[in-house]
Amino acid sequence: MRAFVALGANLQDPVAQVRSGARALASLDRTRRRCCSSLYRTAPIGMTDQPAFINAVCELDTELTAPDLMAALLDIERAHGRVRDQPGGPRTLDLDLLWYDGQVVQDPALTLPHPRLHERAFVLYPLYEIAPGLEIPGRGRVEELLPACRGQGIERLAEQTG
Repeated sequence: MRAFVALGANLQDPVAQVRSGARALASLDRTRRRCCSSLYRTAPIGMTDQPAFINAVCELDTELTAPDLMAALLDIERAHGRVRDQPGGPRTLDLDLLWYDGQVVQDPALTLPHPRLHERAFVLYPLYEIAPGLEIPGRGRVEELLPACRGQGIERLAEQTG
């Protein structure tokens, strides 16, 4: 199955955290990391009194089911010191399963595609870089969703995810 995962961090050397998260994705069982976007610096949304984020998106080929992949992402977050004490707050590493083989899932433990994917520049710009024609079920193609996010602060960095 083809899947896209968003990576983000704004604590403890965020560039290193995102790169380490991308390496961890590459080492998942029965999964191959196809590619990753560039790194992007983005302004926080919601809770704005926190450092800027470093974000990226990686594309995977996986034999894991969507729930098993999500569980593996949460394990990677925990291994990177992620503490979920403030929704939208600072974090060492955040991994979101954005899209999984075009599936639509509405479950308390997992919603696909990610419910706010179409509203977030920090997801759409890196996703557009690696999969511009990707169809987001119920929302449209990635390039069609970008204009709604133009006012959000985002800067592509020269550094690569790795």
